[in-house]
Amino acid sequence: MSFQYDQKFIRNFSIIAHIDHGKSTLADRLLELTHTVEKRLMQEQFLDNMELERERGITIKARPVTMEYKAKDGHIYQFNLIDTPGHVDFAYEVSRSLAACEGALLVVDSVQGVQAQTLANVHLAIARNLEILPVINKIDLPAADPEAIKQQIETVIGLDATNAVLISAKTGLNIAAVLERILIDIPSPKPAEDTLLRALVFDSHYDAYRGVMVYIRVVSGEITKKSLIRFMATQKTFEVNEVGVFGPDERPVEQLRPGEVGYFVANIKNTADVKIGDTVTLHKFPASNPLPGFKVISPVVFAGLYPIDSSDFEAVRDALYKLQLNDSALHVEQESSLALGFGFRCGFLGLLHLEIVFERLTREFDLAIITTAPSVIYRFTLNNGEVIDIDNPARYPDPSHIEFVEEPWVKVHIMAPSDYLGAIMTLCMDKRGELLRTESMGASQLLLTYALPMNEIITDFNDKLKSITRGYGSFDYEPDIYRKSDIIKLEIRVNEEPVDAFSCLVHRTKAENKGRAICAKLKEVIPQQLFKVPIQAAIGGKIVSRETISALTKNVTAKCYGGDITRKRKLWEKQKEGKKRMKEIGKVNIPQSAFMEVLKAE
Repeated sequence: MSFQYDQKFIRNFSIIAHIDHGKSTLADRLLELTHTVEKRLMQEQFLDNMELERERGITIKARPVTMEYKAKDGHIYQFNLIDTPGHVDFAYEVSRSLAACEGALLVVDSVQGVQAQTLANVHLAIARNLEILPVINKIDLPAADPEAIKQQIETVIGLDATNAVLISAKTGLNIAAVLERILIDIPSPKPAEDTLLRALVFDSHYDAYRGVMVYIRVVSGEITKKSLIRFMATQKTFEVNEVGVFGPDERPVEQLRPGEVGYFVANIKNTADVKIGDTVTLHKFPASNPLPGFKVISPVVFAGLYPIDSSDFEAVRDALYKLQLNDSALHVEQESSLALGFGFRCGFLGLLHLEIVFERLTREFDLAIITTAPSVIYRFTLNNGEVIDIDNPARYPDPSHIEFVEEPWVKVHIMAPSDYLGAIMTLCMDKRGELLRTESMGASQLLLTYALPMNEIITDFNDKLKSITRGYGSFDYEPDIYRKSDIIKLEIRVNEEPVDAFSCLVHRTKAENKGRAICAKLKEVIPQQLFKVPIQAAIGGKIVSRETISALTKNVTAKCYGGDITRKRKLWEKQKEGKKRMKEIGKVNIPQSAFMEVLKAE
């Protein structure tokens, strides 16, 4: 059975949903029903092929797959599905996938209903003018209430959900109806205006044997083996060695035509030559202007990544550039630190993104690395009118030169059952938040919109929200504006020496508590020395917290039995002198584990 090429028989779509609403399970059923994957090879969450994705039960990477489906009208259709992540930190993956599609399936859990992330992703799809087909999942559960959820989709999102498909992805109920509805509701690709090659690069990854594998959606023209192509952003030219589709493993084909989604390999060894969002055209007959790419997403959380063994520096650099190819929102620049040596300052979209990059570096590239405390970009205006952006405490300017400091704020949309309103408001007040508006969605759900400082939500806001709402609360945020704020540098000193890896930029009201927490944690993790070690947290010249690690003691008078007390005194004096001298010349080595422990303490 083979698909007869005609653009009207192609459908490109992605699945958007909140994390855990059954997106990957629905993709599994579609693969089964279209016989794309043999029964014996099928496994749960088939498209989540990264070990990390299976372990955490979340989708991290958008992954394309081409399926062939024989419809009731007798024609064979080509379906290109791009499976997307659901977590707020991977919204850029979703926006890239949507750029390659004409429509999207909106999957909503029939028990939990519309969640904050569903809203955010739907707005991304609506902004791109995609056709949206609502699918209500998990209708086999005893607590399912599909009618109420249809109502919720209409009131909250404003989509007509009267014809929403009711399915159970787990049991396979009504999956065939979804495929038939895709044919009707999602349009085929628009006809090309000319025959010049234009293909949108929406993803790529590095293959150790073949170089960079580029994922494309062809908009016009054709790309074949031996085509001489050019990237419009970098102006680099390559000869194509192989073109193919994902079925779901790479499957070489003769050519990719307008409307199709696939990949090509062109012996590209340098990762910097491929830019996500770029347009590929032919070298001899180039298109005059590139396709509209997608918005370049700027990182919001910064942290330092350092190799534990300084000889691994080159390996860490290569690994980061390879990851960047697969994850265009990762921002990398070199830096050095007194305590940790040479490393990289990396920008991430959120804390989960940081955690995933850290895990991928340690697993996929087998590197031992540590990260510094995450921070956001503060804007400093100096007395001479100069404005500088700072995310690293080591670059904090002289306080006497600072006119004022501004910090980034975000708009946070929180969705939760109304029973938890009090707890959520307490949490947001704690985080210096301001309530902008409250809307009720149906009988028991609330949508709260808050303005919050970015640095308050990057560390533990999601965990705390989940615990106070027993997992029912969900949130999503969008960057807002910079506001004036009282940001100061909290300096941590060990044995009178400042340690820049522990120092951080904080709001004055939070500085003392944070200083105490770090000092208490360091007291636990730094081993005892032969002399007393003071650990201090200081703001400017003022010490706000102090802990002391007591010295390892030796009983020097154990050998004295009886006799005059002056003998003992003489030994004690001698010991005291030795300790004093040792303190002057002694150095405290902070173990690597201490850096990780302090990050967890926060």
